[in-house]
Amino acid sequence: MPDRRAIVTGLLATAAFPMASQGARLRKAISTIVPFKTSPFPYRGKLPDGSGPFLDVTANGRRGHTSPRGGIYWEDETYSDRSTLLAVPRGFDPARPAVIVVFFHGNGATLQRDVVDRQRVVAQVEASGLNAVLVAPQFASNAQDSSAGNFWTPGYFARFMTEAAQGLAKLTGAKAAKFDAMPVVLVAYSGGYNPAASVLRNGDVSGRLLGVILLDAVFDEADIFADWIARHRKSFFVSAYGQPSASGNAEIRQLLTSQGIDASSDPPRRLEAGTVALLTSDAAHDSFVTRAFLGNPLQWLLGRLHGFAR
Repeated sequence: MPDRRAIVTGLLATAAFPMASQGARLRKAISTIVPFKTSPFPYRGKLPDGSGPFLDVTANGRRGHTSPRGGIYWEDETYSDRSTLLAVPRGFDPARPAVIVVFFHGNGATLQRDVVDRQRVVAQVEASGLNAVLVAPQFASNAQDSSAGNFWTPGYFARFMTEAAQGLAKLTGAKAAKFDAMPVVLVAYSGGYNPAASVLRNGDVSGRLLGVILLDAVFDEADIFADWIARHRKSFFVSAYGQPSASGNAEIRQLLTSQGIDASSDPPRRLEAGTVALLTSDAAHDSFVTRAFLGNPLQWLLGRLHGFAR
């Protein structure tokens, strides 16, 4: 179910912050969690391989999904949260070149408790100095499940981004068209690999995608990531990984090598067209978003993206 406390808190916080006038810098940060119509869940469709319905269990009027890792999860508890986190750093200027950072969380997560409080994603985006806004949808709520839900469907993520543009416009006072045209940086942690792979495979917002950052996240679909890198040489790709996703990253490196594409093992000095880096780390998986090959890796990497200074 949605974290109603977080939603109410976010709405109150937004109301307390004055919006920027058209083309003006924001004087205070804005962070809010709101329900979306085009959310990953609820999802009443089929599994992506077409083998059967996603909700494959019915008991006492409830629908559920059999997850390989978590047993049966019920729709009303796990797959009904329409929440999306929208955050705008202090000093964001919609009149300057800007990007939208989209963050896909991992398993066992909720937006407020994990993305905001534990992983400090909002704080890392702000501290990066990037003129960026943050969008983070809720997937399976507090569950060991990486399902992408509606993001499996081609074109759905593009519609989600349209709704995000409208929400960001309301928060900032800028026109939705500005956010509709902004380039996108896609970030996925852990189980966020599944929706990230779906977005890349479906080609949603492909013309706007500056690059991809993965944080210990290649547990499957290595071929999709490698194929995307090979076909988008003007974009960047960085995957930092620990032992849990080492084999998936090794597969990406092997696939790239077979196509004559070299992946650096060193942290990139700049994130720019053609940057491809696979960075190993001995950091613990659960704390990887705040400590990987260095502290606050998302903040550090976003700070390497030039041309979008706040």
